[in-house]
Amino acid sequence: MNILQDNFTIRVHLDDVDENNGALKVIPGSHQKGIYRPETIDWQNETEITCPVKSGGVMVMRPLLLHASNRTTNNKKRRVVHIEFSRMELPEGIDWAEKGVI
Repeated sequence: MNILQDNFTIRVHLDDVDENNGALKVIPGSHQKGIYRPETIDWQNETEITCPVKSGGVMVMRPLLLHASNRTTNNKKRRVVHIEFSRMELPEGIDWAEKGVI
Protein backbone atom coordinates (compact mmCIF):
# COMPACT_ATOMS: atom_id res chain seq x y z
CA MET A 1 0.00 0.00 0.00
CA ASN A 2 2.85 2.44 0.77
CA ILE A 3 4.15 2.03 -2.76
CA LEU A 4 0.80 3.13 -4.18
CA GLN A 5 0.43 6.01 -1.72
CA ASP A 6 3.87 7.42 -2.51
CA ASN A 7 3.74 7.05 -6.30
CA PHE A 8 2.46 9.64 -8.71
CA THR A 9 1.69 9.57 -12.41
CA ILE A 10 2.31 12.13 -15.12
CA ARG A 11 0.21 11.81 -18.27
CA VAL A 12 1.34 13.85 -21.28
CA HIS A 13 -1.50 14.00 -23.80
CA LEU A 14 -0.51 13.76 -27.46
CA ASP A 15 -4.11 14.22 -28.63
CA ASP A 16 -7.10 16.19 -27.40
CA VAL A 17 -9.31 14.05 -25.16
CA ASP A 18 -12.89 14.75 -24.12
CA GLU A 19 -16.01 12.78 -23.20
CA ASN A 20 -16.33 11.61 -26.85
CA ASN A 21 -12.95 9.89 -27.11
CA GLY A 22 -12.34 8.40 -23.71
CA ALA A 23 -11.14 11.22 -21.46
CA LEU A 24 -10.25 9.97 -18.01
CA LYS A 25 -13.08 10.00 -15.47
CA VAL A 26 -12.13 10.30 -11.79
CA ILE A 27 -13.70 10.44 -8.36
CA PRO A 28 -12.01 13.43 -6.70
CA GLY A 29 -10.40 12.62 -3.35
CA SER A 30 -10.76 8.85 -3.76
CA HIS A 31 -6.96 8.45 -3.53
CA GLN A 32 -7.20 9.49 0.13
CA LYS A 33 -9.38 6.49 0.97
CA GLY A 34 -6.75 3.80 0.34
CA ILE A 35 -7.83 0.98 -1.93
CA TYR A 36 -11.37 2.02 -2.81
CA ARG A 37 -13.19 -0.69 -4.73
CA PRO A 38 -15.85 0.31 -7.28
CA GLU A 39 -18.45 -2.00 -5.72
CA THR A 40 -18.17 -0.13 -2.40
CA ILE A 41 -18.71 3.37 -3.81
CA ASP A 42 -21.58 5.25 -2.21
CA TRP A 43 -22.90 7.16 -5.23
CA GLN A 44 -25.04 9.29 -2.89
CA ASN A 45 -21.79 10.89 -1.64
CA GLU A 46 -19.41 10.52 -4.60
CA THR A 47 -19.39 12.29 -7.94
CA GLU A 48 -17.49 11.23 -11.03
CA ILE A 49 -15.98 14.00 -13.17
CA THR A 50 -14.56 13.88 -16.69
CA CYS A 51 -11.10 15.37 -17.25
CA PRO A 52 -10.80 16.79 -20.78
CA VAL A 53 -7.20 17.62 -21.73
CA LYS A 54 -5.87 19.37 -24.85
CA SER A 55 -2.98 18.00 -26.91
CA GLY A 56 0.24 18.90 -25.10
CA GLY A 57 -1.57 19.13 -21.78
CA VAL A 58 -0.30 17.34 -18.70
CA MET A 59 -2.30 15.58 -16.00
CA VAL A 60 -0.75 14.59 -12.66
CA MET A 61 -2.49 12.01 -10.49
CA ARG A 62 -1.99 9.35 -7.84
CA PRO A 63 -2.47 5.67 -8.81
CA LEU A 64 -5.00 5.24 -5.98
CA LEU A 65 -7.27 7.87 -7.55
CA LEU A 66 -10.27 5.88 -8.76
CA HIS A 67 -10.26 6.36 -12.51
CA ALA A 68 -11.66 4.89 -15.72
CA SER A 69 -12.37 5.84 -19.30
CA ASN A 70 -14.97 4.93 -21.89
CA ARG A 71 -14.38 3.75 -25.41
CA THR A 72 -14.03 6.43 -28.03
CA THR A 73 -17.28 7.21 -29.81
CA ASN A 74 -15.81 9.48 -32.50
CA ASN A 75 -12.86 7.35 -33.71
CA LYS A 76 -10.34 10.04 -32.74
CA LYS A 77 -7.00 9.01 -31.25
CA ARG A 78 -6.27 9.46 -27.55
CA ARG A 79 -2.56 8.83 -27.29
CA VAL A 80 -0.93 9.46 -23.91
CA VAL A 81 2.61 9.14 -22.57
CA HIS A 82 1.99 7.65 -19.11
CA ILE A 83 4.91 7.83 -16.65
CA GLU A 84 4.87 6.41 -13.11
CA PHE A 85 7.21 7.88 -10.49
CA SER A 86 8.16 6.26 -7.20
CA ARG A 87 10.80 6.86 -4.56
CA MET A 88 10.36 3.38 -3.12
CA GLU A 89 12.12 0.15 -3.93
CA LEU A 90 9.93 -2.83 -4.77
CA PRO A 91 10.02 -5.97 -2.60
CA GLU A 92 12.72 -8.55 -3.37
CA GLY A 93 11.98 -10.45 -6.57
CA ILE A 94 9.86 -7.70 -8.16
CA ASP A 95 11.46 -5.14 -10.47
CA TRP A 96 10.28 -1.98 -12.20
CA ALA A 97 10.07 -2.40 -15.99
CA GLU A 98 12.41 0.57 -16.32
CA LYS A 99 14.29 2.28 -13.55
CA GLY A 100 15.90 5.68 -13.74
CA VAL A 101 17.15 8.14 -11.20
CA ILE A 102 16.05 11.75 -11.38
